[in-house]
Amino acid sequence: MKPQNFQEAVIYYSIIGIYLLFFLSSQFIAVPMIAWGLLAYLVLDHFFLRPAKRSAVHIPIGVWVWVVAMLAILVALMVGLVNIDASLTRLIKSFINNFMRTWALLAVFPLIGCFQIRPQIVSRAICLLAVQTLIILPFAYIMMTAGVEMPLYTISILSKIGGFSDLYYEVALHAVENISGQSRLTMFAPWAPALACAATVHMWLASYEKNVVLRWLGIGANIILIIGSASRLGQLCLVVLPLVRFSLINLTRPMWLFGAAFAAFLASLQSSRIVTGLTDLKIYFDNQRSESSHVREVLARVALNRWTDAPIWGHAMKAPGSQATRDMPIGSHHTWIGVLFTHGLVGTTALFFAAAYTLVDLVIKSQGSKVSQVSLMVFLTMLAFSFGENLETLAYMFWPGLVMLGIGLQEPDRVFASASDEPPLSVATHS
Repeated sequence: MKPQNFQEAVIYYSIIGIYLLFFLSSQFIAVPMIAWGLLAYLVLDHFFLRPAKRSAVHIPIGVWVWVVAMLAILVALMVGLVNIDASLTRLIKSFINNFMRTWALLAVFPLIGCFQIRPQIVSRAICLLAVQTLIILPFAYIMMTAGVEMPLYTISILSKIGGFSDLYYEVALHAVENISGQSRLTMFAPWAPALACAATVHMWLASYEKNVVLRWLGIGANIILIIGSASRLGQLCLVVLPLVRFSLINLTRPMWLFGAAFAAFLASLQSSRIVTGLTDLKIYFDNQRSESSHVREVLARVALNRWTDAPIWGHAMKAPGSQATRDMPIGSHHTWIGVLFTHGLVGTTALFFAAAYTLVDLVIKSQGSKVSQVSLMVFLTMLAFSFGENLETLAYMFWPGLVMLGIGLQEPDRVFASASDEPPLSVATHS
């Protein structure tokens, strides 16, 4: 399978070249440039240079919702900066670093997905990336076992140009936790949970591949990354999301609805035991990395307390952390608390509305569309990790999923289509 147009070629080779960009320390700089450059080309080509191609482009309401939501966050960012008397230089720098390279990508990549990009191209490229992963993995584990210090290197000039933490530019295949001493895979990600987030998204994208061998290579490689990252949230998604997926894509099947109602009735009879079990499960997960859980709780508590100082527009930027937060910035490690702290009620409301609309839209469309089923799982992965990571800073990591999100939102509603016309997608089988 080969790309059939320029935009497919850019997406295809950009995904295949993820490790190349990683080893050049340039992912965090290159991906936003690719996104904005490709979008500018597509808009000029389809709406100005060759307007006859405009009819082939369909941008659904679901994508426009994200565009509007991200613009609302931009307004909140600018107002927040003005409220703290930021200089013009800082306004421009924040616009580039804290919007164009982060939040905006949550709308830019879905927009790109609306310009005649086949989902098969995305899934095939992800599977070929997984083959590269399987080649690199043995070396990663050998270096981990041998105690090779990480990072291997950092191209410092890029970190100075690109800004943000040096973690985004370090070339490290694994990382060792300071407290527990545990080694965790990081591969092409800046830290282990970020790898789990990207790998979970990639796993669902690989499930759409028609070639059975490539599909299972893609799924298997990403499962290894999730487990190797030792991310609690990633491992939880690995177990829970397939069950959630099966539930959500069968909502129009009467037998499933009857079974779900009966299961809910039985669950209500054991509600106290279920609540106790879930509480115990949370305690178990917290204890797996107790220091990390404690830091996250402190970050959340401090962010919520300080949010009241600027409730409408937010503080614009994350605040420096302290010893109590292990120097982690206030507003980090949680998308929702982070956006509340940095962009106030305006940004939080915009993000919540976009997320709610997308969830409902994809659940409806997934009843009759395999593409939308994959897009739904990508979005559920994003939602899950939004409670442990800042999605806007990791958008450059899971961006292929954002492209698929745009493709899935394009799908028509086929809620009343016959269930036999298009059976639900399974990770294990693909018709």
